[in-house]
Amino acid sequence: MQTRSKFLDDMSQLMTNAMGVAQGARDEAETAFGSMFDRLLASRDLVTREEFDAVRLMAQKAREENESLKARLDALEQAAK
Repeated sequence: MQTRSKFLDDMSQLMTNAMGVAQGARDEAETAFGSMFDRLLASRDLVTREEFDAVRLMAQKAREENESLKARLDALEQAAK
């Protein structure tokens, strides 16, 4: 009975160690993937959210000014007739 218990204890210890190694490999793979992803994003010419919002507001203002100028032009054309 003592031998069987020792065997089971050894197997349990082996499985625990294997899980620790697997967890370490997983952590290492996540770190490597994260670094590669960060380098990939850094190498791209992406805009920040603030830059995107600023350009969106500029486009909206230009659109509103264009509509205003079109209305003025239409009024002037009507007055000229």
